[in-house]
Amino acid sequence: MLRGDLVPDSTYDQRLLDRKGPTDWLHMDPWRVLRIQSEFVEGFGSLANLPAAVTVFGSARTPRDSAEYDLGVRVGHALAKVGYAVITGGGPGVMEAANKGALEAGGVSVGLGIELPHEQRLNEYVDLGVEFRYFFVRKTMFVKYSSGFIALPGGFGTLDELFEALTLVQTHKVTSFPVILMGSEFWSPLVDWVSTTLAKTGKISPSDVDLLRVTDDPDEAVRIILEADRHRAGA
Repeated sequence: MLRGDLVPDSTYDQRLLDRKGPTDWLHMDPWRVLRIQSEFVEGFGSLANLPAAVTVFGSARTPRDSAEYDLGVRVGHALAKVGYAVITGGGPGVMEAANKGALEAGGVSVGLGIELPHEQRLNEYVDLGVEFRYFFVRKTMFVKYSSGFIALPGGFGTLDELFEALTLVQTHKVTSFPVILMGSEFWSPLVDWVSTTLAKTGKISPSDVDLLRVTDDPDEAVRIILEADRHRAGA
C-alpha cells in the first residue's frame, strides 16, 4: 500500500503500454534472468525429441584438408551409423567435420552455437541448430542430451568442456558418462600430466585417471559409448 507522495503518477499498465521511456532496463540483471530462462526453455524445447546423442568437441581452427578434420568426419559417421545424433558447437573445423560425417551417414546433425565477438555462423552440415548467448546454458544442453563426450584435438574451449565433463563425472553429477579423447599423439602428454602430477600429488584420486579413455579408432570410441549405455540401462 502506498499513500501520499509515494503514490506514483502513473499506473503499471500505463508504463507497460507507453512506447516512450528509457531502455536501460534491457541491460539490467532482472531482465537478464528472463533471457537466461528463455534460453533454457528454447534449448529444452528444441532438443527434447532428439534420439540418443553424443557430443563431439574439437578445434574450430582445424583445416578441412587435415588428418584431424578427416578423423572428425569418421567419428560423426561412426556415431550416426549406430543411431546416435551428433551434437557439436556448430562451428567450423572439427565441429563441422563431425556434423558432416553424421549428416552424410543419414544421422541427426545438431549444432549448438554461441554468440561471440567475431562472427561465426552455424556450419552448413547442421540440420538442427540453436544459438545461445550464455555459455553455461549451452553447456547444460551438451550434458543433458548426450550419452558421452568425444574430444578431438582442440584449444581452450575444448579443454574447458573436457574438464567440466570430468568434474561432473568425478563428483557423480552424471553417471555412466564416458569421456573419450580421440588422437593419442595429441592427448597423451595431457593424460601423462594428469597421472604423474595431479594423481601423484593427491590433487585427484588415482582412479580418476581412468575417467579418460584415449583412442585413435572411431569404432572403438563408439563401442565405449555403447557399453556405457548398456550399463546405464541395466543399472
